[in-house]
Amino acid sequence: MLGYYNKLSSEVYDIDKFIGLSFGDVEFYSERLAACEGSILEPGVGTGRILIPLLKKGLRVDGFDVSGEMLKICRNNCESRGLHPKLFEAKMESFSLDTEYEAIIVPTGTFLLLHKREDSLSALKNFYNHLSDGGKLILDIFLQTDLTVGANTSTRTWKSQNDEIITLESKIVEVDFINQYTITHNRYEKWSNGQLTQSELERFPLRWYGVEEFKTILEQVGFEDIIISADYKHGEYPTDSTQIITFEAIANK
Repeated sequence: MLGYYNKLSSEVYDIDKFIGLSFGDVEFYSERLAACEGSILEPGVGTGRILIPLLKKGLRVDGFDVSGEMLKICRNNCESRGLHPKLFEAKMESFSLDTEYEAIIVPTGTFLLLHKREDSLSALKNFYNHLSDGGKLILDIFLQTDLTVGANTSTRTWKSQNDEIITLESKIVEVDFINQYTITHNRYEKWSNGQLTQSELERFPLRWYGVEEFKTILEQVGFEDIIISADYKHGEYPTDSTQIITFEAIANK
Protein backbone atom coordinates (compact mmCIF):
# COMPACT_ATOMS: atom_id res chain seq x y z
CA MET A 1 0.00 0.00 0.00
CA LEU A 2 1.46 3.34 -1.07
CA GLY A 3 1.27 6.02 1.60
CA TYR A 4 0.88 9.77 1.26
CA TYR A 5 2.82 12.75 2.56
CA ASN A 6 6.12 10.93 2.80
CA LYS A 7 9.48 12.74 2.75
CA LEU A 8 9.46 14.28 -0.73
CA SER A 9 5.77 15.12 -0.94
CA SER A 10 5.96 16.75 2.51
CA GLU A 11 8.89 18.87 1.34
CA VAL A 12 6.86 19.98 -1.68
CA TYR A 13 3.88 20.78 0.53
CA ASP A 14 6.05 23.06 2.68
CA ILE A 15 7.37 24.85 -0.41
CA ASP A 16 4.01 25.16 -2.15
CA LYS A 17 1.87 25.98 0.90
CA PHE A 18 4.42 27.98 2.84
CA ILE A 19 3.87 29.65 6.21
CA GLY A 20 2.35 33.06 5.51
CA LEU A 21 0.33 31.92 2.49
CA SER A 22 -3.43 32.37 2.81
CA PHE A 23 -6.32 31.52 0.52
CA GLY A 24 -8.57 33.60 2.73
CA ASP A 25 -8.65 30.73 5.19
CA VAL A 26 -6.06 32.09 7.66
CA GLU A 27 -8.13 35.25 8.15
CA PHE A 28 -11.42 33.31 8.25
CA TYR A 29 -10.27 30.82 10.88
CA SER A 30 -8.60 33.56 12.91
CA GLU A 31 -11.86 35.50 13.00
CA ARG A 32 -14.08 32.48 13.78
CA LEU A 33 -11.78 31.41 16.63
CA ALA A 34 -10.98 34.85 18.05
CA ALA A 35 -13.34 34.41 21.01
CA CYS A 36 -11.97 30.99 22.02
CA GLU A 37 -10.53 31.00 25.53
CA GLY A 38 -10.01 27.24 25.76
CA SER A 39 -7.90 24.81 23.77
CA ILE A 40 -8.24 24.23 20.02
CA LEU A 41 -7.27 21.09 18.09
CA GLU A 42 -6.16 20.90 14.46
CA PRO A 43 -6.23 17.33 13.09
CA GLY A 44 -4.18 17.07 9.87
CA VAL A 45 -2.01 19.97 10.96
CA GLY A 46 0.42 19.50 8.05
CA THR A 47 3.43 21.81 8.13
CA GLY A 48 1.69 24.47 10.22
CA ARG A 49 0.34 26.96 7.66
CA ILE A 50 -2.84 27.55 9.68
CA LEU A 51 -1.50 26.54 13.09
CA ILE A 52 1.32 29.08 13.27
CA PRO A 53 -0.77 32.23 12.59
CA LEU A 54 -3.30 31.08 15.21
CA LEU A 55 -0.54 30.51 17.77
CA LYS A 56 0.90 33.94 17.00
CA LYS A 57 -2.51 35.43 17.85
CA GLY A 58 -2.24 33.90 21.30
CA LEU A 59 -4.67 31.03 20.75
CA ARG A 60 -3.91 27.68 22.38
CA VAL A 61 -3.76 25.13 19.58
CA ASP A 62 -2.68 21.48 19.62
CA GLY A 63 -2.12 19.60 16.37
CA PHE A 64 -1.65 16.12 15.03
CA ASP A 65 -1.03 14.47 11.69
CA VAL A 66 -0.88 10.94 10.30
CA SER A 67 2.40 11.83 8.55
CA GLY A 68 5.57 11.82 10.64
CA GLU A 69 7.37 13.71 7.87
CA MET A 70 4.81 16.53 7.94
CA LEU A 71 5.07 16.74 11.72
CA LYS A 72 8.86 16.96 11.53
CA ILE A 73 8.60 19.99 9.24
CA CYS A 74 5.82 21.50 11.37
CA ARG A 75 7.93 21.24 14.52
CA ASN A 76 10.85 22.92 12.74
CA ASN A 77 8.58 25.69 11.43
CA CYS A 78 7.21 26.28 14.94
CA GLU A 79 10.54 26.14 16.77
CA SER A 80 12.17 28.56 14.33
CA ARG A 81 9.47 31.06 15.36
CA GLY A 82 9.79 30.40 19.09
CA LEU A 83 6.53 28.44 19.24
CA HIS A 84 6.16 25.14 21.09
CA PRO A 85 2.66 23.67 20.63
CA LYS A 86 1.67 20.13 21.53
CA LEU A 87 2.13 18.10 18.32
CA PHE A 88 1.69 14.36 17.94
CA GLU A 89 1.16 11.60 15.38
CA ALA A 90 -2.38 10.18 15.19
CA LYS A 91 -5.33 9.39 12.92
CA MET A 92 -8.55 11.40 12.85
CA GLU A 93 -10.71 8.30 13.14
CA SER A 94 -8.92 6.78 16.12
CA PHE A 95 -7.15 9.45 18.22
CA SER A 96 -8.07 9.36 21.89
CA LEU A 97 -7.27 12.16 24.34
CA ASP A 98 -8.33 13.16 27.83
CA THR A 99 -8.67 16.79 26.70
CA GLU A 100 -11.97 18.39 25.69
CA TYR A 101 -11.54 21.17 23.14
CA GLU A 102 -13.46 24.38 22.66
CA ALA A 103 -12.94 24.06 18.90
CA ILE A 104 -11.68 21.51 16.40
CA ILE A 105 -10.66 22.74 12.94
CA VAL A 106 -9.90 20.83 9.74
CA PRO A 107 -9.02 23.40 7.02
CA THR A 108 -8.02 22.98 3.36
CA GLY A 109 -10.10 19.87 2.59
CA THR A 110 -7.82 17.59 4.60
CA PHE A 111 -10.84 15.67 5.88
CA LEU A 112 -11.44 14.36 2.34
CA LEU A 113 -8.34 12.17 2.64
CA LEU A 114 -10.54 9.84 4.70
CA HIS A 115 -11.95 8.22 1.58
CA LYS A 116 -13.57 5.26 3.34
CA ARG A 117 -17.04 6.09 4.62
CA GLU A 118 -16.61 4.22 7.90
CA ASP A 119 -13.38 6.12 8.67
CA SER A 120 -14.94 9.51 7.93
CA LEU A 121 -17.94 8.74 10.17
CA SER A 122 -15.65 7.52 12.96
CA ALA A 123 -13.62 10.73 12.68
CA LEU A 124 -16.68 12.98 12.92
CA LYS A 125 -17.92 11.06 15.98
CA ASN A 126 -14.43 11.34 17.43
CA PHE A 127 -14.43 15.11 16.88
CA TYR A 128 -17.85 15.37 18.57
CA ASN A 129 -16.68 13.35 21.57
CA HIS A 130 -13.56 15.50 22.00
CA LEU A 131 -15.47 18.80 21.97
CA SER A 132 -16.71 20.45 25.14
CA ASP A 133 -20.42 21.21 25.48
CA GLY A 134 -21.08 24.03 23.04
CA GLY A 135 -17.74 23.51 21.34
CA LYS A 136 -17.50 24.08 17.60
CA LEU A 137 -16.22 22.09 14.65
CA ILE A 138 -15.04 24.08 11.62
CA LEU A 139 -14.22 21.97 8.58
CA ASP A 140 -13.55 22.62 4.88
CA ILE A 141 -14.44 20.43 1.91
CA PHE A 142 -14.36 20.99 -1.83
CA LEU A 143 -16.18 19.37 -4.73
CA GLN A 144 -14.32 17.27 -7.30
CA THR A 145 -15.05 18.41 -10.82
CA ASP A 146 -12.63 16.13 -12.73
CA LEU A 147 -13.75 12.51 -12.51
CA THR A 148 -12.11 11.05 -15.63
CA VAL A 149 -9.61 8.22 -15.20
CA GLY A 150 -6.28 8.82 -16.93
CA ALA A 151 -7.53 11.60 -19.18
CA ASN A 152 -5.60 14.51 -17.72
CA THR A 153 -2.02 14.30 -16.48
CA SER A 154 -0.76 17.44 -14.76
CA THR A 155 2.86 18.39 -14.20
CA ARG A 156 4.23 20.95 -11.75
CA THR A 157 7.77 22.06 -10.86
CA TRP A 158 9.36 23.66 -7.79
CA LYS A 159 12.87 24.77 -6.83
CA SER A 160 14.07 23.61 -3.41
CA GLN A 161 16.27 25.60 -1.00
CA ASN A 162 19.33 23.85 -2.40
CA ASP A 163 18.41 24.88 -5.97
CA GLU A 164 17.36 21.33 -6.73
CA ILE A 165 14.35 20.84 -8.99
CA ILE A 166 11.32 18.86 -7.79
CA THR A 167 8.71 17.74 -10.30
CA LEU A 168 5.25 16.30 -9.70
CA GLU A 169 3.22 14.34 -12.24
CA SER A 170 -0.37 13.53 -11.24
CA LYS A 171 -3.15 11.53 -12.82
CA ILE A 172 -6.41 9.99 -11.63
CA VAL A 173 -6.19 6.20 -11.76
CA GLU A 174 -9.47 5.21 -10.10
CA VAL A 175 -12.94 6.70 -9.64
CA ASP A 176 -15.43 4.94 -7.38
CA PHE A 177 -18.82 6.53 -8.05
CA ILE A 178 -20.62 4.23 -5.63
CA ASN A 179 -18.40 5.04 -2.65
CA GLN A 180 -17.63 8.60 -3.82
CA TYR A 181 -13.88 8.80 -4.00
CA THR A 182 -11.00 9.12 -6.45
CA ILE A 183 -7.46 7.73 -6.29
CA THR A 184 -4.70 9.83 -7.85
CA HIS A 185 -1.14 8.63 -8.40
CA ASN A 186 1.45 11.34 -7.78
CA ARG A 187 5.01 10.79 -8.96
CA TYR A 188 7.54 13.10 -7.27
CA GLU A 189 11.11 13.37 -8.57
CA LYS A 190 14.01 15.47 -7.28
CA TRP A 191 16.77 16.46 -9.70
CA SER A 192 20.23 17.90 -9.01
CA ASN A 193 22.45 19.01 -11.89
CA GLY A 194 20.37 16.94 -14.29
CA GLN A 195 20.63 13.79 -12.16
CA LEU A 196 17.64 12.11 -10.53
CA THR A 197 18.44 11.93 -6.80
CA GLN A 198 15.11 10.97 -5.24
CA SER A 199 11.73 9.67 -6.38
CA GLU A 200 8.47 8.89 -4.65
CA LEU A 201 5.16 7.43 -5.76
CA GLU A 202 2.14 8.51 -3.75
CA ARG A 203 -1.36 7.02 -3.72
CA PHE A 204 -3.58 9.99 -2.97
CA PRO A 205 -7.25 9.31 -2.11
CA LEU A 206 -9.96 11.98 -2.03
CA ARG A 207 -13.60 11.56 -1.06
CA TRP A 208 -16.38 13.86 -2.22
CA TYR A 209 -19.67 14.89 -0.64
CA GLY A 210 -22.68 16.89 -1.69
CA VAL A 211 -23.18 20.06 0.33
CA GLU A 212 -26.50 19.04 1.87
CA GLU A 213 -25.29 15.44 2.19
CA PHE A 214 -22.45 16.53 4.45
CA LYS A 215 -24.76 18.74 6.50
CA THR A 216 -27.06 15.75 7.05
CA ILE A 217 -24.12 13.58 8.14
CA LEU A 218 -23.08 16.20 10.70
CA GLU A 219 -26.65 16.31 12.02
CA GLN A 220 -26.77 12.53 12.31
CA VAL A 221 -23.56 12.58 14.36
CA GLY A 222 -25.23 15.05 16.74
CA PHE A 223 -23.99 18.45 15.59
CA GLU A 224 -26.42 21.39 15.62
CA ASP A 225 -26.66 25.01 14.44
CA ILE A 226 -24.76 24.24 11.23
CA ILE A 227 -23.60 27.24 9.19
CA ILE A 228 -22.38 26.72 5.61
CA SER A 229 -20.00 29.23 4.03
CA ALA A 230 -18.43 29.51 0.57
CA ASP A 231 -14.93 30.78 -0.16
CA TYR A 232 -14.50 31.92 3.46
CA LYS A 233 -17.42 34.36 3.38
CA HIS A 234 -19.32 33.52 6.55
CA GLY A 235 -22.88 32.32 5.97
CA GLU A 236 -22.80 32.73 2.17
CA TYR A 237 -24.19 29.50 0.69
CA PRO A 238 -22.11 28.09 -2.21
CA THR A 239 -23.26 28.81 -5.74
CA ASP A 240 -20.36 27.38 -7.79
CA SER A 241 -18.69 23.95 -7.91
CA THR A 242 -15.21 25.47 -7.65
CA GLN A 243 -15.78 27.11 -4.26
CA ILE A 244 -14.30 25.97 -0.95
CA ILE A 245 -17.17 25.01 1.35
CA THR A 246 -16.84 25.43 5.11
CA PHE A 247 -19.12 23.89 7.73
CA GLU A 248 -19.31 25.29 11.24
CA ALA A 249 -21.26 23.13 13.68
CA ILE A 250 -21.90 23.09 17.42
CA ALA A 251 -21.67 20.08 19.74
CA ASN A 252 -24.55 20.64 22.19
CA LYS A 253 -24.32 17.74 24.65
